[in-house]
Amino acid sequence: MWLILGLIAIVATFINLYMYNTGKDYKLAMAMGLSFTALTLCAEHSLVSNWVKGEDWLALLDVVPTMEKVLWFLTIVSVLLNIAPIFLELKNKE
Repeated sequence: MWLILGLIAIVATFINLYMYNTGKDYKLAMAMGLSFTALTLCAEHSLVSNWVKGEDWLALLDVVPTMEKVLWFLTIVSVLLNIAPIFLELKNKE
């Protein structure tokens, strides 16, 4: 599930940037990109929670350390890309 939500977040982010570049209202796409990023993180947390409930310690040891770094990086990139049009708009007004 987290993979599907993550792909939707990526697509929504690119739609956000495309709509900004074409001069259309991008705020809904921005909200969708950020929302699906949050849902992706929730789905990943749910997956890890299921591993803990099932006491699948090997899965936790294999996946969690790497995924933590990846999720931090992708979340930061998603937030920056989604709010970039707001900063560009503010810069252009000055």
